[in-house]
Amino acid sequence: MQSKQYRILFLIVQWATICVFLGRAYQHLFWDAPFRALLWDEEWMNGIVSAFTSMSWTEYSTSLVVDKWIQGLVKGFGILYLLAGITALLVRKLPKITHHILWIGSIGLVFLAALYCKEKFYTAGQFLEYSLQFSTPVLLFYVIRKEPVNSIQDTFTPRVIFITKILIALTFMSHGLYALNYYPIPGGFMDMTINILGVDDTTAKLFLKIAGILDFVAGGMLFLPKRFAQIGLGYCIFWGFGTAIARIWAHFYWQFPMDSLHQWAHETVYRTPHFLIPLLLFLVYQFKSKPVTN
Repeated sequence: MQSKQYRILFLIVQWATICVFLGRAYQHLFWDAPFRALLWDEEWMNGIVSAFTSMSWTEYSTSLVVDKWIQGLVKGFGILYLLAGITALLVRKLPKITHHILWIGSIGLVFLAALYCKEKFYTAGQFLEYSLQFSTPVLLFYVIRKEPVNSIQDTFTPRVIFITKILIALTFMSHGLYALNYYPIPGGFMDMTINILGVDDTTAKLFLKIAGILDFVAGGMLFLPKRFAQIGLGYCIFWGFGTAIARIWAHFYWQFPMDSLHQWAHETVYRTPHFLIPLLLFLVYQFKSKPVTN
């Protein structure tokens, strides 16, 4: 029989995976994704277009048919993420062969992160900021394949914990690079800070700088002894939740509640791993020091 502690940890990984897939599915099905950053890049695509079509680059890049095809591709990835989210929800009830869709969905998320990276002029931090999002489905795949288990230690081994710490640190430190203005501070960061805190530009930049420093401090603390690692994880839980919910908080208008949620709720949902995976490790530390309960 699985312990109560293990069941809690499993549910955290499962819901983090469900949320990242469903959030991205909603984005792709109702909004857009940066596929055109690649497919409309003449340097990357001109040779392919010339080899496989009779169109000139101008014809290709201005074609409404091509644009509809790209939009169809975006929605196709949305369907993939929707199926992956359903798989994550029903993972214990489905045949093991279907679990591989978690890997396929994860590869799709890696590709999406690469597209965002290209769109932001190949900044490594833009790609690594998505580390938790594209790795969480793999963690669920690993956890379900390890069952049945007799204890938490059977699944959450020191190696798994260390790799997860690296992914958390990469996510938060990469986010911190923008807050510190190492990469240009995104306008969205400034808008959210000003809207939520009601401050001016100067104060918003100072707030983001402090947050960026704390991102690096917390990321480093994860690799220190347990007491300090738990403090770092506590910050990641708080700040990961705060930066996720800020998407709704900063842009919610009571006059247009459904429109606000339609536009921004999915951005909160797919950031769920940013606080649930740190919570996972925090509880792993807690549970390993307590008796097992059924």
